[in-house]
Amino acid sequence: MAFLDNSGDIILDAVLTDTGRFRLAKGNGSFKIAKFALGDDEIDYSLYDKTNINGSAYYDLSILQTPILEAFTNNASSLKSKLLTITRTNLLYLPVIKLNTSVADSKVHSSGLHLVATDVSTVNTDLFSSTVGIIDGINNVNASIRVDQGIDSTQSGKTKSDVIDQDLRETQYIVEIDNRLATIIPAQGNSSALEAKYSFIDDDGVATYNFALNVANNNNQYVEQMSVAPVNSGGVDPDQLTVVAGPRGTKLTFSIRSSTQLRSTDYLFNTLGSTTTVSSVTVKYIDTVVRVTGATTGYRLDIPVRFIKV
Repeated sequence: MAFLDNSGDIILDAVLTDTGRFRLAKGNGSFKIAKFALGDDEIDYSLYDKTNINGSAYYDLSILQTPILEAFTNNASSLKSKLLTITRTNLLYLPVIKLNTSVADSKVHSSGLHLVATDVSTVNTDLFSSTVGIIDGINNVNASIRVDQGIDSTQSGKTKSDVIDQDLRETQYIVEIDNRLATIIPAQGNSSALEAKYSFIDDDGVATYNFALNVANNNNQYVEQMSVAPVNSGGVDPDQLTVVAGPRGTKLTFSIRSSTQLRSTDYLFNTLGSTTTVSSVTVKYIDTVVRVTGATTGYRLDIPVRFIKV
């Protein structure tokens, strides 16, 4: 990776992703660029200087002259912050996606990670009775991961008892996970949902799943509209524990099942991982991230996950 000198003319440096190059290499005439994305990961907008004594033409000069990243083909590393176009001019706040650790079933371990027990021996230790934030990667009976979408501000003119505007609501999420380590399954208690099916696996072994609201397929019922009214039975509505401060949109809830390779062998733990102690129990571990991206806004959230095995 390198930087391109952007001090003079504006440079456009575009490349195909690994998947695009693979399709181009088929040479059967079917290759066609149908979509593209723009990003500004390297830009620091705080450099905008309205006090520049040379006038308005110099306010954004530092930004325009910022060296930009040379385009690279690894789709797992590029464009973390995608640009989008919103025609409305009266928006003060844009929606975000936040990890919800307030709901009991989605709390994280004290290390700040979701821990996933990868085999029966690990599940049968005393970890589950003494430690919060461990996902049963075999049976899916205790914990899950939940993200909430909405406006995270109390100054937006609306509260968390309001529903987000329709054009800002995420109705589809893209989840990426290392397929060597795990697959996506329904959250605990979501008995009506089926095990998720990935859309494709890239050349790095990363599986991409698409989850949509009200779509009748294997990936249905992972995405739900958050309720805004308390339940009448006297119980606690989990949606009242949302982590967004303003109008709420949808939520995505799922769990993780460890791969057969993690269950049956220590090869990946010995190759990619290390050892640590969890509640006085020595375990092998592998750290990774589960990436959640909103298809409407492009907002991206990386969720740290640690797979453990005794």
